[in-house]
Amino acid sequence: MQMIFQVPYTSLDPRLTIRQVLREPLRLHRIGGRDSLDTRLHALLDKVSLDPAVLDDLPSSLSGGQRQRVGIARAIACLPRFVVADEPVTALDMSVQAQILNLMRDLQEKLGLSYLFISHDVAVVAHLSDTIAVLSDGETVEHGETDAVLTQPAHPVAQALVRAARRRFKRS
Repeated sequence: MQMIFQVPYTSLDPRLTIRQVLREPLRLHRIGGRDSLDTRLHALLDKVSLDPAVLDDLPSSLSGGQRQRVGIARAIACLPRFVVADEPVTALDMSVQAQILNLMRDLQEKLGLSYLFISHDVAVVAHLSDTIAVLSDGETVEHGETDAVLTQPAHPVAQALVRAARRRFKRS
């Protein structure tokens, strides 16, 4: 299991290069030898559509979308089966959100990942999810297939989330 955090800037050590950030989980889990690490890092960056030139950069020199891609690369470095994604696109603008969501969906299919995707935006959740659970005060108040929850939400909290998503897309 791994985690993708909401704000990649605060989840990446600002003193470490991207190379160091990505090597850390591999080193901790004893994945690969020194000779194969750079090959693994290049493959990771390729999976998240980042140029290997960023390996020697600090997180502060990257855009928000690039930092989130590094966070995703770090999360998939150890080949997890399950990834918790806590509001992973909230801090990004709409066009970058779409890119990251498409990347996550591609990785989900290619790597066989299961996500627990936490968000207040049901439209974003629907992009990746087969099922949705709506929580209120820590309790599950609605759970079902994505289409059913989006088209006929039963609980008032679910209804409010669906209405908010519809208003957002009417303005876009």
